[in-house]
Amino acid sequence: MALGLVKFDLKKRVKLAQTVWFMYWFAVMAGVLVFSMGLFFKIELRKRSELMDNNESHFLPNLLIFMGLIACGINAFGGKVCYDSLDPSKFGKWKPMLKTFLVFCVGFNALLLATALLCFVMRIPLQFTLAEGLRNGMKFYKDTDTPGRCYMKRTLDQMQMEFRCCGNDNYRDWFEIQWVSNRYLDFSAKEVKDRIGSNVDGQYLMDGVPFSCCNPSSPRPCIQGQMTNNTAHYSYDHYTEELNVWNRGCREALLSYYGGMMNTIAALVVLVTILEIAVTIGLQYVDSSLSTLANPEDPESESEGWILEKTVKETFTDIMANMKAMGKGSKVEEGGEVATVS
Repeated sequence: MALGLVKFDLKKRVKLAQTVWFMYWFAVMAGVLVFSMGLFFKIELRKRSELMDNNESHFLPNLLIFMGLIACGINAFGGKVCYDSLDPSKFGKWKPMLKTFLVFCVGFNALLLATALLCFVMRIPLQFTLAEGLRNGMKFYKDTDTPGRCYMKRTLDQMQMEFRCCGNDNYRDWFEIQWVSNRYLDFSAKEVKDRIGSNVDGQYLMDGVPFSCCNPSSPRPCIQGQMTNNTAHYSYDHYTEELNVWNRGCREALLSYYGGMMNTIAALVVLVTILEIAVTIGLQYVDSSLSTLANPEDPESESEGWILEKTVKETFTDIMANMKAMGKGSKVEEGGEVATVS
């Protein structure tokens, strides 16, 4: 018993072909959408590539771009097949390759679904990539004269202002690194000597943050230096008073931004996958309904269409049997070659 068996006459076959043709060209637009999302995601990642620990984060946008291009190609081809199915003389040239094309479409749909799932799970490795990348970026914040790192200060300042964040996990991360270049330090000053001398690595550490951490919405002028010294500021207690710098870490802010973007892309790719499955089923109905015409010489004769010619269980059994037969055939060929050589 065929799966999804439907009887067709000429009017139904024409309507089916026209509907699937329309859906295919709508799917071409969906392919363009997937391509555009991948391109947009890649551009957003490249904006802050200096803050990424590796280039593996670009795998997902590259995959989306590739899948979008493939989707445009196969959907345009499918639309052409459906259009030509209205004319038996034109459809004949596509008939020999339709089975292979449909199998390719099934594999593509599975890969498209895997891409959507990958968008959901990529948040985990991205978290570690951002953590390490931000940590290294903060260390290079002061290296404005070093080739290859001279733009890190500007990148970090723009990021902290744009995403309203400070440091990696929080603003205290800036207390643990030297973020002021030595060229701006007076090494003859007692305070500078004491701070450098009290540090094992000889770094100038202080309880302050860059200006980009300041919250402009705070009514009090920004306190970005001596943040843990209550006596350095009038009417100030850093234990109880809400600081006028951003409390959220930039790793959390960036992860929320990119994570939300990936979740949106994943949801859209799932919808595109559903559309691709629908047009694949539609093309299968077109193919099977034209292959089972009661009288091939009479286009108006009735026919039957299906999703699978047999049940799911029978189809799976046939596939496994064919795979076993292919395996045995390859072993026989190898045995024959060995016997010939000997």
